[in-house]
Amino acid sequence: MASNANNSQAQPYRPYRLLKTLTAHQRAVSCVKFSNDGTLLASASLDKTLIVWSSQTLTQIARLVGHSDGVSDLAWSSDSQYICSASDDCTVRIWDARSGECFKNLRGHTNFVFCVNFNPQSNLIVSGSFDETVRVWDAKTGRCVHVIRAHSMPVTSVHFNRDGSLIVSGSHDGSCKIWDAATGSLLKTLIDDKNPAVSFTKFSPNGKFILVATLDHNLKLWNYSSGKFLKTYTGHANRIYCITSTFSVTNGKYIVSGSEDKCVYLWDLQGKTMVQKLEGHTDTVISVACHPTENKIASAGLDNDRTVRIWVQDT
Repeated sequence: MASNANNSQAQPYRPYRLLKTLTAHQRAVSCVKFSNDGTLLASASLDKTLIVWSSQTLTQIARLVGHSDGVSDLAWSSDSQYICSASDDCTVRIWDARSGECFKNLRGHTNFVFCVNFNPQSNLIVSGSFDETVRVWDAKTGRCVHVIRAHSMPVTSVHFNRDGSLIVSGSHDGSCKIWDAATGSLLKTLIDDKNPAVSFTKFSPNGKFILVATLDHNLKLWNYSSGKFLKTYTGHANRIYCITSTFSVTNGKYIVSGSEDKCVYLWDLQGKTMVQKLEGHTDTVISVACHPTENKIASAGLDNDRTVRIWVQDT
């Protein structure tokens, strides 16, 4: 099994290069994500807005205006029609991605909302907040379905697995927990250390693994069912910010992450070796996203950068 995985990536690594720099935000860009159908890219910013871009032409399609404070995170519905956003104004909003209309404002969190995601069916939204709770919302009605008193410090990330049955959450309290999405009950505590803080976590595309970033410059891949960690990815800088990382699966299997040294890092998932470091941003790279079908990466920079950069592999 392991040898097959290695053989599939035996072809030489094709480096990414900068294709375009997008400069429409007035403050730090906090998050970038491609839509599931690959046609759109959305960016969120501390300038209180989100921008929807064509991922082909890289032109602006809509600007989502309505939050009264910075936006920290965004997520796409599975049908690529809707975006939900998490803001320091303590709300989650749901938007029509193309028209830019906001048609739901989810209120209930009592502090900054820091992270958000749709479930795969896109009938539920999960959010995490500095109020230390994880909330599950009905996307259609905007009603709060569960309030989970999940952590003892700010919640840094929330993510559903591939069938929507589980939620993973991470927190500055150093823990990473798995919740039953239907009931809101705790199923498993994957990590329960006081230090370092868990700054980001997400399920792998197949749902078997969980990628966990901690504020000691480490990224680890955990096996969900055994509760053991399998691989560690290092070399990047991450001690302060909740930097997102992700899986690249369009051409071999890689782990991609931002870094506080202003670069994007790529590692071979199996071999754990760093294969490329993308330079160009002028501040911490806080967020990275991989296109669902093309070998294309988007990255976002903080306040001394304020750009979204698009990187591609030459075919």
